[in-house]
Amino acid sequence: MTTTGTTSFNLDLNNLVEEAFERCGAELRTGYDLRTARRSLNLLTIEWANRGINLWTIEEGSIAMVQGQIVYDLPADTIDLLEQVIRTNAGTSSNQLDININRISADTYITIPNKNAQGRPIQVWINRQSGATEPTSGVAYPQINVWPAPDQSNYYTFFYYRLRRLQDAGNGVNTQDIPFRFLPCMVAGLAYYLSLKVPGAMERTPMLKAMYDEAWQQAADEDREKAPLRIAPRMSFT
Repeated sequence: MTTTGTTSFNLDLNNLVEEAFERCGAELRTGYDLRTARRSLNLLTIEWANRGINLWTIEEGSIAMVQGQIVYDLPADTIDLLEQVIRTNAGTSSNQLDININRISADTYITIPNKNAQGRPIQVWINRQSGATEPTSGVAYPQINVWPAPDQSNYYTFFYYRLRRLQDAGNGVNTQDIPFRFLPCMVAGLAYYLSLKVPGAMERTPMLKAMYDEAWQQAADEDREKAPLRIAPRMSFT
């Protein structure tokens, strides 16, 4: 006996939805069935964003800072920033330096007396906003507000790691924006969501909810940082 030699198994949207319907004791039959399942799947991925850090959605980004400019836009699909630094002399390997910039709250930022003061930025308030398109103001981009404002251009760069939104479910031939490890969890979650809507499936809801919770826990436990934890005391001098 020989193995296949392949490791490419995945589920496109149609197959994923069919599997979820079958777990509900039903079948995918109409265009509306697919449409309502796609809507539930999009809501499911939003739920995942609220559950915590999905490591495959971490992306690196950078913003070139301009003298005197305080506010800068982040990509519209940004959920939040995980880490951020100010990089000086970006692109010059010999003199490049990353310096910590502290994240502060809206309450702290609003009490800064002179927000137009200039220097090397040492604090940042992250105004997450919605990322949605507003009727009058356009896209409500997530933003950073730095303090002090940069005292020169072409010198400071704001580097960050961000969490981005999962991509939409798409049409029937699209695969989902997840690693293969989360396929069982996604099918289980969609089956649970559909059981709340599919006629006759409500009796399976408790079972499907338990299966979803177990699948999520297994996937989330695997999708974590595996580097050793290192804790060092912070020295303070007065």
